[in-house]
Amino acid sequence: MAFSGFISIDCGTTEEYRDESTGIWYKPDTGFVKGGIIYNFFPKDSFSKRQLTTLRSFPVERRSCYTLRPKQGKDYKYLIRAVFFHGGYDSSAQAPSFDIYLGPNFWARVPRSYKYFSYEIIHTASTDTIYFCLVNFGEGIPFISSLELRPLSKSIYGIASHSLALAHIGRFDVGASNISVYDYVRYKEDIYDRAWNIQSLDTWSAFSNTSVDIDTEGSSNAYRLPAQVLRTAVQPTILSNNLYYNWIYNSSTSYEYCVYFHFAEIQLTPGRRRMINITVNGESFLSEPITLEYLKPLTISTNITTRDYVSFNISPAAGSDLPPILNAFEIHALVPQPNLSTDTRDVDAILEIKNAYGISIIEWQGDPCLPSFLMWNGLNCSNDNSARIISVDLSSRKLTGEISSSFSKLTELESFLDENPGLGRTGSSKKPKFVVPLVASFAVLVIIILVYLVTRKLKSRGGEGVMITKSSKEVPLKSKNRAFTYYEVLHITDNFKTIIGEGGFGTVYLGTVQDNIQVAVKLLSSSSKQGYKEFQSEAQLLMIVHHRNLVSLIGYCDEDNNKALIYEYMTNGNLHQKLSGWTIWCFSGSLSLTSSLPEKPEYFALEYRVQIAVDAAYGLDYLHNGCKPPIIHRDMKTSNILLDDKMQAKISDFGLSRAFANDSDSHISTKPAGTPGYLDPEFHSSVNLNKKSDVYSFGIILLELITGQPALGKATDENNHHILNWVIPKIENGDMQNVVDPRLEGEFNTNTAWKIVEIAMSCTPRTAIQRPDISQVLSELKESVALEMIHDQNDGMDSLQIESQITEVSAR
Repeated sequence: MAFSGFISIDCGTTEEYRDESTGIWYKPDTGFVKGGIIYNFFPKDSFSKRQLTTLRSFPVERRSCYTLRPKQGKDYKYLIRAVFFHGGYDSSAQAPSFDIYLGPNFWARVPRSYKYFSYEIIHTASTDTIYFCLVNFGEGIPFISSLELRPLSKSIYGIASHSLALAHIGRFDVGASNISVYDYVRYKEDIYDRAWNIQSLDTWSAFSNTSVDIDTEGSSNAYRLPAQVLRTAVQPTILSNNLYYNWIYNSSTSYEYCVYFHFAEIQLTPGRRRMINITVNGESFLSEPITLEYLKPLTISTNITTRDYVSFNISPAAGSDLPPILNAFEIHALVPQPNLSTDTRDVDAILEIKNAYGISIIEWQGDPCLPSFLMWNGLNCSNDNSARIISVDLSSRKLTGEISSSFSKLTELESFLDENPGLGRTGSSKKPKFVVPLVASFAVLVIIILVYLVTRKLKSRGGEGVMITKSSKEVPLKSKNRAFTYYEVLHITDNFKTIIGEGGFGTVYLGTVQDNIQVAVKLLSSSSKQGYKEFQSEAQLLMIVHHRNLVSLIGYCDEDNNKALIYEYMTNGNLHQKLSGWTIWCFSGSLSLTSSLPEKPEYFALEYRVQIAVDAAYGLDYLHNGCKPPIIHRDMKTSNILLDDKMQAKISDFGLSRAFANDSDSHISTKPAGTPGYLDPEFHSSVNLNKKSDVYSFGIILLELITGQPALGKATDENNHHILNWVIPKIENGDMQNVVDPRLEGEFNTNTAWKIVEIAMSCTPRTAIQRPDISQVLSELKESVALEMIHDQNDGMDSLQIESQITEVSAR
């Protein structure tokens, strides 16, 4: 029987089974994760474990999370092990690389390899629920073979703090000699199911005593090492008095490591003592030598900060009658876990809301608020030590039915949009039916929550205001929704010291607010032809438009003729810079490069470009279909798609046309704002920009992503040097190799490239009525590309498997 609380998941299997080698029961992963595609294959490798013959891949979403709920709950210590074996299951030319997270914190990056990788971490849970997440950062489709959780005793592996975890580097049985180096000791021999690999050196001499009876469950063996491991040991060869080991890791960063030495005296030597000294990286950490007692296990540990290597030397102490021995040892890296999970009260409340309304948002996986670049769609959170949900925008979900009392449990809410007229009504009833009888209407519920929040914040602040002195370089940012004075803007930008961009609405400067948070400050030009009609009210409106694929407007200045917008700062610039930073002009048929060329950026592989397209489509879909009334961008182009430090794309400058001037109460303006090359051809005849105008511009962006070419060439004749005129003849000839950006050097999936080009062409007919809605474009980008991958990568699969996977992807 497995140690109480084991969670064993075989990713991709469809049935529960008992592992023949360990006796552990494995479950399918369907109850632990949403989305993904199952693959069954038989790896042509020395590995034969059943868990390596299936896997689940996640081609659509950026983050996919397994939800683990161990019965021991929070403040308990767990060993978590994730196994990845690609084995060429998809016949791809290159295996993927992706990140794995434990809750809100980064754990490791899985490298590009077809080999077997096993990652282990010892983690003290801060919440009852543990999220294990795979994050796509653009270098291939994440996948996983198996996931295991094992409860550990609280008395071992001394990391009581939630802010640290131990990432497994090596765990070695150094005395075993009768099993293959490809084998290892696990459960049932090890009650915690740790995997003990074989390690041997020429300067070590192995010996064993299989007849001794070591009490592996007694109080003297808190680490509960398997008797099979403790009954074997090494000692120095006749040529040496010491046991020396050196583990090398080439890194530019210093890490703190924990080394655990496990001893058990297995030789009965009456009247003779075995006394030992230990140094790690040349330094002794023992206050006095250790003396081993017969059949009494002993574990000694130490921490060391180093960059390149961990070495240890075990030597006989003065007065020792016997040489030193070692039975086993472990090396772990201390991994910081700086982010606390989102407050459990908020997590429970938002999940209750999700379940109450049957909200099926596949992106709602893992921690709702953290890491911040993966915050749930429709939420905005504080960045305090323990994140809290401060804004909920579910207006695009068109919710109906009773109003859940769970909304009132989000006690830190600062803004709540209620664009869901169906809420509070059931069936054809005209009278609202509420879960909370004391609340007479949805508006009353919202007012009660907001009055409570405002009152509490006023009490906690005690009337404190924002004070700025002449010597101040940082401006406090108490709220993301606030107005700045022009004096504050001067301090934020250090008197407009650093220009980071120019746009149609003005110059953009780098700024700094509270806690050295960088912002982008767009100082609006006073000579703008649009003027400043309704600027303040529109700026305030834009500040409550929140989506992870829209650049957040966190403040504004509206003081006399001085007007500015303060945005979150995007560290990786804009898409136009990325595409043109290594420019190739091919319109004339000849190839020429710009003067100083950087290395080919790996992050601009086709997978990255497709993800950028998906990100931008999410943002545009929210503007068109998630905002009431819809927001028409009117100037979609590559320079208005910004990239953060994780290369996540966000749309900028949305809604600015209305912030300046408009001809009606809608967000459809008759004033031109488009950029040549991206501007809707129908504008010249209809003098009107609408949703389909943005879709046309988005299609041009897709072509730029695939081809690497600008919307317009270097000539002045737009008709002859427009990207459509360049690409259409090549498409008609089926010449995809000369369509795709040559910087990809042929490393792309042809089916995927064709599909993106098809989507782009569907967006760019001259007649607007022939163009799709952006929601359909987003669906095509997410699902059709995934289906193309399925068909392209699984020639060996039977039709039922492919059909089931197509159904699973389409259902999302």
